[in-house]
Amino acid sequence: MRGMFGLVLVAGVALAGSAVYMAQGYIGQTQTQLEQERQLREKVGPITQVYVVTKTKNYGEELTPEDVQLVYWPQNSLPEGVFMDEAKLFPTGIKESRYILRQMDKFEPILATKVTDPGQGAGLTGQIAKGMRAFAIKVDVASGVSGFVQPGDRVDVYWTGAVDGTGGELTRLIESSTRIIAVDQQSDALGGAMVARTVTVAATPEQVARLAQAQATGRLALSLVGSGDDSITGTIEVNSSALLNIQKQEVVQVEAEKVCTIIQRNGSERVEVPIPCTN
Repeated sequence: MRGMFGLVLVAGVALAGSAVYMAQGYIGQTQTQLEQERQLREKVGPITQVYVVTKTKNYGEELTPEDVQLVYWPQNSLPEGVFMDEAKLFPTGIKESRYILRQMDKFEPILATKVTDPGQGAGLTGQIAKGMRAFAIKVDVASGVSGFVQPGDRVDVYWTGAVDGTGGELTRLIESSTRIIAVDQQSDALGGAMVARTVTVAATPEQVARLAQAQATGRLALSLVGSGDDSITGTIEVNSSALLNIQKQEVVQVEAEKVCTIIQRNGSERVEVPIPCTN
């Protein structure tokens, strides 16, 4: 009996020690996980909820409440124009829908620049800011950057034509960093290069007048501006002489020396005799 009691006591002590060991291991693991989570939160910083699309949405499609959901996003890396409030994304009392202006992939944050205002269509009129106008520029493979321009890109516009008094053609930068809003009547490029025939840009009425005059009197070419390039371009003008570094030769006319003579008669012979010039 005593032996059985001792055996049970030993087994109990062993089980208790095992339980304590397992508890210490669990507590240590939990503390390690908590420390790792704390370090991760310090790196990530505060997080907030933003609306994303739950499936790929293409240009012109309607955006409905069934197409969106909230996800957590680090506050220090929030894109500009995100929606965090459903009342702002789908205003209460407004029945008109929003439409997609640029293609969005699944779980991409919804940005104000990629959707229309409620009730606004996805056509060109929805992309033209107040005071701006749309103007179509005729292009080909060479002048249209080989079809790699897309809506949202910015381009410099160069004019080439003949100018009176220059003796040849002149190329000049007439518009800098002009925003493209459509390519061949399509306001959204879905990938791949497309050889355009017309490129529509947003411009002020004065810029439209300049572009129309330039297109009527010469040839226009586009130069793609790099993403994030906000440098200011000054006046740029090149003619054939500047291109080939032709130096204009100055013609110096040398006045011929004046010679004065008198005519003397020697019988029937007339002889010219040089004399000093008096004036």
